[in-house]
Amino acid sequence: MKVLAENKKAYFNYEILEKFEAGISLIGQEVKSIKLGHINLAGSYVIIDKNSEVFWIGAKVPPYQPNNAPADYNPERSRKLLLKKKEINYLIGKSRQRGLTLIPLKVYTKNAKIKLEFGIGKGKKEIDKREIIKKRETDKDIERELKARG
Repeated sequence: MKVLAENKKAYFNYEILEKFEAGISLIGQEVKSIKLGHINLAGSYVIIDKNSEVFWIGAKVPPYQPNNAPADYNPERSRKLLLKKKEINYLIGKSRQRGLTLIPLKVYTKNAKIKLEFGIGKGKKEIDKREIIKKRETDKDIERELKARG
């Protein structure tokens, strides 16, 4: 499993409760571009529409060869996610709960197919984020002291 892109901000801004894996409906040049690591997950999210279809919105995938890209190519187009009906029904119930959102976490290859891992997340409050930063800084200070003494 080779990780092609990761959304590190998601773990900082959200508390991830559950994770899911989905296939992505892509066109040929998007596959090549993503396999080269040309993808940006920042600001993207997952939605479920009224027809019970799951879409990934806001991910930026630049064209593989910009000079040969079709004139109507949109790097931020909505991409359909491939999930089982049982998983979709579960996600519909969870996404209707107040305060829960579907956040893309990482894109990776599995058995030569590109997969998206997304999670059900609950937004963290500003106080929680500050505590994480303080803890990280104290851990770094302790590590520096141990290296200096050792």
